[in-house]
Amino acid sequence: MNQSIPSNMILNINQEISIEAAPDDVYRGLIDHLTKLHAGPENEPIPMVLEEWPGGRWFREFEGGAGHLWGFVQAIKPPSLIEIYGPLFMSFAVANNVQIRLEPTANGTTVSLKHQVLGAVPDDYREGIGLGWSGMLDRIKTGLED
Repeated sequence: MNQSIPSNMILNINQEISIEAAPDDVYRGLIDHLTKLHAGPENEPIPMVLEEWPGGRWFREFEGGAGHLWGFVQAIKPPSLIEIYGPLFMSFAVANNVQIRLEPTANGTTVSLKHQVLGAVPDDYREGIGLGWSGMLDRIKTGLED
């Protein structure tokens, strides 16, 4: 029995940016922006914790043992790859996979981000997800090139 997945249950985001900095520096900038410099849609601080090993957690930690698990490290290969899977910021019935690859170039580093979502994602979330990733990538670029 072959059933296709309805298109409104799939979301694919692909982004790429060139940064004039060495892959090691870009990778550290990426990790900083996934953790202590992580920001929300209005650029408000959302500090996160990332355990940098396979199976490590990516989460928000609050006082009193409260928090929010965003995902797990599926693959990590500094300074060229980090892949995370989990619910991310969504409290919906979804599965997320985010791959961020860094490739050295003659002028620095190309960062390729691929975010795939399977599940019921409300329309207002669909519109903002790509903006959040591009904002993060732009902040990394600005921080390293200025």
